[in-house]
Amino acid sequence: MTDMNILDLFLKASLLVKFIMLILIAFSVVSWAIIIQRTRILNAASREVVEFEEKFWSGVDLSKLYQESLTRRDELMGTEQIFYSGFKEFARLHKINSPVPDAVVEGATRAMRISTNRELETLEAHIPFLGTVGSISPYIGLFGTVWGIMHAFISLGAVKQATLQMVAPGIAEALIATAIGLFAAIPAVMAYNRLTQRVNKLEQGYDNFAEEFTAILHRQAYNSEMTK
Repeated sequence: MTDMNILDLFLKASLLVKFIMLILIAFSVVSWAIIIQRTRILNAASREVVEFEEKFWSGVDLSKLYQESLTRRDELMGTEQIFYSGFKEFARLHKINSPVPDAVVEGATRAMRISTNRELETLEAHIPFLGTVGSISPYIGLFGTVWGIMHAFISLGAVKQATLQMVAPGIAEALIATAIGLFAAIPAVMAYNRLTQRVNKLEQGYDNFAEEFTAILHRQAYNSEMTK
């Protein structure tokens, strides 16, 4: 029984198949870098949602909470950023348009929606690349395999008597491209699905917070109007 040496198969492959293998290896390396980076960012975003909502629903005065957020303006993320954007716009519009509470609340809601979209853009960065890698890597590997097998059979055409022992190494060199393609694609697809699911969950959390905060701002706008 002959031991399979992947490095030896790579070195014996044709130039095009080597190039394809290197592309797939690069895809795999970049994919794992994105998976690790996005996982860390999404973990931090999930913790932020829990921590800020605990503070928000603890009964703290919203003006005081806004001032605390203002001191850390450049560090805000997630629900705290959405809160900051909404309350800032609410306070600004309340000063210049207080007789029309609906307009004030609508402006704050619009600001929160824009902030939510920006947060989601940050969370989703580079994740589509994983989906692309998962989709195309098997086909790139298959192309390398087909090309390698063609190259092996063309080489056999130059000999008078072909044997399995002669054709087997060439086919093995070609098939390794498909194996590397699957090696790149499978983790990328699994990570893409998982990370997309987590982003969708965070998006739902952001939307729920924005809806609840809008209801609070709506009550505040009408209460302040009624007390005048």
